[in-house]
Amino acid sequence: MIKPANVGIIGMGGFAGWHHNTVAKLEETNQAKLICTCDPNAAAFATEQQNWKLADRGVSVFPHYRQMLDVCGKELDLLVVPTPINLHREMHRAGVEAGIPVYLEKPPTLDYRELEEMITLDQQARKSTLVAFNFIVEQPRIALKQRLLHGEFGAIKGANLMAHWPRPADYFKRVSWAGRLMMDDRVVLDSCFGNANAHFVHNLLFWLGSGEISSWAQISTVQAELYRSHAIEGADTFFVQADTTGGHTMRFAVTHACAGQTSHSETILCEKADLHYIVGRHAEIRWHDGRSERIEVGPFDGLTKNHLAYYRYLRGESNRPATSLVDSRPFVILNDLAHVSSGQISAIPAERITHVRDEKEQKDYINVAGMTGAIDRFLQKGDWPGAHGWNRETGAKVTVHDLSRFHETVRSMLAAVVR
Repeated sequence: MIKPANVGIIGMGGFAGWHHNTVAKLEETNQAKLICTCDPNAAAFATEQQNWKLADRGVSVFPHYRQMLDVCGKELDLLVVPTPINLHREMHRAGVEAGIPVYLEKPPTLDYRELEEMITLDQQARKSTLVAFNFIVEQPRIALKQRLLHGEFGAIKGANLMAHWPRPADYFKRVSWAGRLMMDDRVVLDSCFGNANAHFVHNLLFWLGSGEISSWAQISTVQAELYRSHAIEGADTFFVQADTTGGHTMRFAVTHACAGQTSHSETILCEKADLHYIVGRHAEIRWHDGRSERIEVGPFDGLTKNHLAYYRYLRGESNRPATSLVDSRPFVILNDLAHVSSGQISAIPAERITHVRDEKEQKDYINVAGMTGAIDRFLQKGDWPGAHGWNRETGAKVTVHDLSRFHETVRSMLAAVVR
């Protein structure tokens, strides 16, 4: 018999609710047991507490996470932290100092200095923190990376990503930190790159990692153009090109400045074939000799799979979490250097913007004329939109040595926001 993992969850709203649903489902199969939760406004979630049957399940509810840890900490096998980005560092510290392994939602932070502090602290933990980039545990993904490492597709040349993720205007009003660059003099950088599409960018780094399955490419140089069309502090559109220390080039374009269908695709460019991977659907291998191979990926319950994978690690059945804080370093550096390279967040030209009302959803979207073409040209040819009617210069090529300018750059971006 496997002893269920004793879980504490910080928060009830937002993505914390998904964790509550997941843990409740895992309780039914004796995989987990929710011991406690907390929220400074717990009364506002009375309906959710009834739906989750917290009282019937014997779950203790607290107004503050520190009080929760003081009372229940010794019972917990893990602490789930699905809270705003700018709270991750302090809550991670509280968990580690209480001797509790931490399940930390992505991104761990978007401030490279904070990440280094968290990595140093995590060295004292009895079990490494999991950073929940959900798709690293997908079995089809792991199998394809094994084939890449074995050289079946020839030398890897690079990788591309497109993510066309429409978000209505009220998406940026859902919480106080949405679309923000900073809060209380702390870096937030909530964006399609840093948050909503972070999984996919992290996946690109995973594909280009060499030597072993659990490896991620390290960043050498970065160039970027950042744009906004919504009334937010941060960027809602990123065009980024990065070279890795392994000699590969990755390009990605991700945006919330769009309407219509959501779409995304990861592409790995190799000597003998190109691999296209679409989360939740399928993977396709297009051999350069004309052959093709299709692999069904299908729907993937990332939360459940990541919870179970972390429980196995905590029980000693695997030797590491799927993504550690150290593994997250290339992602955070890439995000920070994209901001440094761009130097500014440029307004998408007004003549390209159309406001779209979705009558069925009763929501307002922004559509940018030529966005799809701009993404295609950038990914296929390296043509930057700034030089093709978006009225800006491409950012300078920067390296890790330029991280020293990161905080100054973010503050200057914030100062330039028209309020």
